Amino acid sequence: MPYGLVFRQTGIVLDSMAMHTHHAIDYIEFTVRDLAAAKKFYTAAFGWAFTDYGPGYAGIQGPDGEVGGLRQADEARTGGPLVVLYSTDLEASLAAVRAAAGSILQEPFAFPGGRRFHFLDPSGNELAVWATE
Repeated sequence: MPYGLVFRQTGIVLDSMAMHTHHAIDYIEFTVRDLAAAKKFYTAAFGWAFTDYGPGYAGIQGPDGEVGGLRQADEARTGGPLVVLYSTDLEASLAAVRAAAGSILQEPFAFPGGRRFHFLDPSGNELAVWATE
């Protein structure tokens, strides 16, 4: 069944295309210099889980399936769109990024709708984390 997905617990079969939304952001891919270090960082900082697809790629698992990936390359591409994560506890997220050896670019600051901070992962990718407050 190339276009379907079977849920083992229920035996329900879904069309995999039904799990995607037209013109919505569907997948985020980060270029990283060291795949093992990147997986270690994101697991420690945010509790992310991964599926390994070979020596140079790992899929990022979300609650409803794969939401992105880490692709190993010699050079990380920086300066692209800013990926912003949501947090229910901004201070705990900030502490987790620091503990995982992320580099804080901007300490938490207020903006319309909440507060956020920016950081670099071990490969130099800039991300932000925000919370309502």
